[in-house]
Amino acid sequence: MSGYQTIRYERDAGIGTLTLARPAKRNAQNPLMWQELARLGAELLPDETLRCLVVTGEGPAFSAGIDLVEGMGGMLAGWAERPDDEESLAAGMAVAGTFSWIPDLGCPSVAAVRGHAYGAGLQLALACDFRIFAEDARVGLLETRYGLMPDMGATVRLPRIVGESRARELILLGEIVDAAEALRIGLANRVVAGADLDTAATALATRLANQPPLAVRGARRAIDAAWYRDPGESFTVAVQEQIRCLRSDDFKEALQAMAEGREPRWQGR
Repeated sequence: MSGYQTIRYERDAGIGTLTLARPAKRNAQNPLMWQELARLGAELLPDETLRCLVVTGEGPAFSAGIDLVEGMGGMLAGWAERPDDEESLAAGMAVAGTFSWIPDLGCPSVAAVRGHAYGAGLQLALACDFRIFAEDARVGLLETRYGLMPDMGATVRLPRIVGESRARELILLGEIVDAAEALRIGLANRVVAGADLDTAATALATRLANQPPLAVRGARRAIDAAWYRDPGESFTVAVQEQIRCLRSDDFKEALQAMAEGREPRWQGR
């Protein structure tokens, strides 16, 4: 996919790599990047052949957050000045949903975080299923320093990941934590040397891509349902997804492979 100015998207077999590409600005997010991320999401959501998405940043930082000039002083200031509440809400929801397509993908995602991931940068990483941190990573939700609050998914996703009490500290106090603390509280799935970050992210993405696609997709939906629906509905989603797996060609292939003493060849159908 081409035509992007602030991001890059590359694909190797079933693994896609989304790279934030404003290294001179520490990959700070501006309105154009948000538009391009939304456009990429629209292109990837219907792609059932994608097996994993890796999200990373070019240069020494994952993302320093919102561009203070183009985003904070430009788009967000203009949004605040809109006189109509419904118009303001619609504009706000469009920005807030910039990363919402990542959890909605039919495949898992991995954020490879090095350097800084502040504000919207950390919220992008939170939208992914897994987060691998380089040892030098420092992350935080700094919005309260500007009299704002994180509104791009952190208030929903962070409590699920680290628990409500720790999430309140990170959100309300704007704390910055290093990679070791992120690992301790469950914000990072693993921490590796900076030189090994890309290799570690690719290795995890490859493992995920080699898993049975329908089972992974169904399990992700069932996990999400456990948070957003009542227990009865959550069990229903899990059983529905299991029925889909049982009726699939992949399940037949698993039985055949077991009988033949070989590894299954998953087709995602």
